[in-house]
Amino acid sequence: MTTREHREPGPDHPITITPTGGEVVVRVGDVVVARTSSALTLRESTYPPVQYVPLADVDERFLRPTGTRTWCPYKGEASYWTLTAGGRELPDSVWGYPGASPAVAPIAGHVAFYPDRVDVSVG
Repeated sequence: MTTREHREPGPDHPITITPTGGEVVVRVGDVVVARTSSALTLRESTYPPVQYVPLADVDERFLRPTGTRTWCPYKGEASYWTLTAGGRELPDSVWGYPGASPAVAPIAGHVAFYPDRVDVSVG
């Protein structure tokens, strides 16, 4: 049995989660796949900020769950979805932490999108 290491954010690896403010729109080409004014911005260490959109604000017609799972010691186990829109299939381009670790509990029920596969605009 493999043991997964859990870590707490701290000075050496800070994580903050704040309301984004404004509207976040996610597009694949000209197709809007998500629109929300309830996004959260997660800032983690030296990584670029990530927009987490409530899953309820993503058009479910474009999502298909996959069996892919990854582990982050700070956030927990991530689940993935394939995004199909605008005539494109983008495998594992959406991820979320349904059982997010307590330190990042606000992102449970939210998903993020790989910015090199979709257009995420904040306005």
